[in-house]
Amino acid sequence: MTNSSASASHEPAANDSLAKTPLDQWHRNMGAKMVPFAGYEMPIQYAAPEPTATGESSGPKPASGIVAEHHACRTKAALFDVSHMGRLRFDGEGAAEFLDHVLTRRVTDLPVGGVRYSMVCNAEGGVLDDVLVSHLETPSERRFHLLVVNASNRAKILKWIEPHLADFPTVTMSDRTELTAMIAVQGPMAIEVCKKLFSFDPSRLKNYEARITDQFAKPVIVSRTGYTGEDGLELIVRAEEATRVWENIMLAGREAGFTAAGLGARDTLRMEAGMPLYGHELDETVDPFSAGLNFAVNLPNRTFIGDEALREIKQKGPSRVRIGLLPEGKRPARDGCDVLDQDGQKIGAITSGGPSPTLGVPIAMAMVDAKHAADAQYQIDIRGKTTTARSTKLPFYRRAVS
Repeated sequence: MTNSSASASHEPAANDSLAKTPLDQWHRNMGAKMVPFAGYEMPIQYAAPEPTATGESSGPKPASGIVAEHHACRTKAALFDVSHMGRLRFDGEGAAEFLDHVLTRRVTDLPVGGVRYSMVCNAEGGVLDDVLVSHLETPSERRFHLLVVNASNRAKILKWIEPHLADFPTVTMSDRTELTAMIAVQGPMAIEVCKKLFSFDPSRLKNYEARITDQFAKPVIVSRTGYTGEDGLELIVRAEEATRVWENIMLAGREAGFTAAGLGARDTLRMEAGMPLYGHELDETVDPFSAGLNFAVNLPNRTFIGDEALREIKQKGPSRVRIGLLPEGKRPARDGCDVLDQDGQKIGAITSGGPSPTLGVPIAMAMVDAKHAADAQYQIDIRGKTTTARSTKLPFYRRAVS
């Protein structure tokens, strides 16, 4: 695919104070609305395709707007540039033991090709970041671990990890973020179309498995993971190969209706899937049990940073819990809105909220006092007006599994 169909006069102006992903120019050529996010300029959504002289849009091109991009992911597939996420590589004997020391999830038994969702916690059990850890092997049979961290926390995690490495002198850490790009291909048609593009059939991967393969003789890490609630892949490629790989996927998925999607759709998709976002459902004052992420903490027969605090929280029970809410009416409850009990007393706050394009109703997640976790109804203060909301199990949306 080429970029010649986009007019340079419609490219958004760049902000030189922000970092740019290797796909930045592609987004601008396609009329993306670029916004600051975690130190990067990122596409929040794409403009409508421009018609050609014949009255037809040239493409393939992105869908128009957040809702269209959202539906494309739910029904076909969408591509997301997630290159802003941090990618930290760990090599050397003892890498698994080191990561086992700093992560809430056990790493020493992670097989080659395995991927696990985990968290980095402080000594009090507060979440410094939620991460994905992978155990990978190169074609030359060299093994290493890869940690994918949130863009906004990359510098913090690097600073947190470095002093702990002193106790593991055989382990080296390298920040691969600027040398690589990361692309998410998400949706019910993602796997089938991507089977054509790699030397390894990605449909052979189970959920939370990864493999190093190649795309036209260039290395690519392929993992069956995502942040949308749909099946799909996340790819890590060399920065200089990012545009070629991205355009190859867009071209391969043209007839299937693949589109590019921005941060706006990524957020509505993850909310529907009940997935936490750091800075909303997670931060250093929130422990994994309060966030409902018990599965991501392995306490038996191991020690790690924060384990003592987490054992105590698990024994006593968290003081706050994350819940799902369905507000009545059409007004969405945004993060920060107070959650009230039936007597009008504040018991928590909305952490994420907005319209659900798939369900056609507002949805929200909130942190509330644990003693009110089982309440059937709540009140939400939305800009000075109270709205009734009923409790619902998370996630709001679950894809059909054939």
